Amino acid sequence: MDYPGRQDRPVTGGHALVVTGGPLPTNQGPLPSADLVIAADGGADNAADLGLAVDLVVGDLDSASSSAVARAGKVERHPEDKDETDLELALGAAVAAGTRSVTVVGTLGGRVDHALANLLVAASERWSNLRIDLRIDGARAWVVRDHVEVVAQVGDLVSLLAVGGRATGVTTTGLAWPLADAEVEPGVGLGLSNRMAASRAEVVVDDGTLLVIVDRTGLEPVTSRV
Repeated sequence: MDYPGRQDRPVTGGHALVVTGGPLPTNQGPLPSADLVIAADGGADNAADLGLAVDLVVGDLDSASSSAVARAGKVERHPEDKDETDLELALGAAVAAGTRSVTVVGTLGGRVDHALANLLVAASERWSNLRIDLRIDGARAWVVRDHVEVVAQVGDLVSLLAVGGRATGVTTTGLAWPLADAEVEPGVGLGLSNRMAASRAEVVVDDGTLLVIVDRTGLEPVTSRV
């Protein structure tokens, strides 16, 4: 693939991969194709280890190696005392480039605060115009504000976590314990540790935001629609 200079061309409607820093994610498997690859600081080194050519690296560059930065198509360096996390900067760059959907590649390894912050940043209302899914080590997750369809193996674990407030009108099909027009509150057990009862499941949300997290064992491609 010919990456040099590509980040300067509009990618409106395209898909971006955003690779975060921290320890190298494990058990990733094949990643989706993308029109733009953005590294959040030390994610530049992780991207290289994952075989990805980086179009843009953003951050204060306190954790990215000089060699990984040098290989990037473009670099946006920010002050060390910035108010935004590196992932926020990367998602902002994806929006500025005109992408409509993003896959965030990250890990639960390393610092707990960083891992938790990345999940919360991805689910922030600030990115409500983006379709965001996440590859977190061997797990998959989706930020769902309307609908997502999941194809996986029967028995795979599925958790529905409300983020930023109550999610209402939550209806599921294809799960062992279905929900019908339910309310899911942050910090409560409803929605946690469900299971795939069929090879295909659907989650619909009328209002609010859910993180839908699926154990990646045997996971197959997923489609979603607005």
